[in-house]
Amino acid sequence: MPEAAPLLQLERVHRRFAVAGGRQLHAVDDLSFSIAPGESLGLVGESGCGKSTLVRLIARLLDTSDGRIVFDGEDLAALPARRFATAAQRREIQMVFQDPTDSLNPRFTAREAIREPLTLLAKMPRAAADARVDEVAGQVGLPAALLSRFPHQLSGGQKARVGIARALAVKPRLLILDEPTAALDVSVQAVVLQLLERLREELGLALLFVSHDLNVVRLLTDRVAVMYLGKLVEIGPSEQVFRAPRHPYTQSLVSAIPGQGPRIRLAGEVGSPIDPPPQLCRFHGRCPRGEDRCAREAPALRPVGAALVACHFADPTT
Repeated sequence: MPEAAPLLQLERVHRRFAVAGGRQLHAVDDLSFSIAPGESLGLVGESGCGKSTLVRLIARLLDTSDGRIVFDGEDLAALPARRFATAAQRREIQMVFQDPTDSLNPRFTAREAIREPLTLLAKMPRAAADARVDEVAGQVGLPAALLSRFPHQLSGGQKARVGIARALAVKPRLLILDEPTAALDVSVQAVVLQLLERLREELGLALLFVSHDLNVVRLLTDRVAVMYLGKLVEIGPSEQVFRAPRHPYTQSLVSAIPGQGPRIRLAGEVGSPIDPPPQLCRFHGRCPRGEDRCAREAPALRPVGAALVACHFADPTT
């Protein structure tokens, strides 16, 4: 049978920011990948690699410099971000933010926070919106008695459930999760992650899961994409990438997981994202394998097994 068309397709997406001296900071540089309906894709990489900028581009909170962001066959990048808030597709793409406290209006009760997107995006009348709030609160395990409380009256886990319920209220098809458990205690993290996995299976959601916790990404995602200095360096099935990473940067990341064997520590300094030489591999200078070719010819993503890897030496035989 033919494969289902991607729900989300990024095609050569760039985002550059102007800096002093007429130079350009390349935050996201020529990224292409897709997410299928119902698929969970993990996005990993160290701080400053461009993950947050990429998430803002996909959520249409930020305009692209170049490239296409195709959602269900329509190029969302053609619509300015300032106008996307009122576009019909806004309700199709929702986001769960990193800090559940900062992402909630302190003057809104839990019910009001969950109801707001229903009135703004779905244009629901008050009675129908309140019925939907009750429904989605039940889906995320938020007791009805807590819906009248303000954020400061809720625990971290309860606020996380409010944030998830608010995102699910308008029945999105793609849910972006930006470090959704980073601000929570470890015991609460496990509960929230189990909730997200259950909701994904029940609702058929596609997920873009951004996290520094590689164990979580390994357990909850179908595929994983690895970013370094604005570039995609490896993307493939989570099991393969974590079991046998082929890019040297991915190998270093995976080695930091307890029980994964000897730790691979990188030497050198992270390169600058400001006007990087186009012919230079972004990982050159830190790569344990780096050779002269890496300074002359930037590697393109190419198939290695079931993954795509941007490295001249990714094949097991090289």
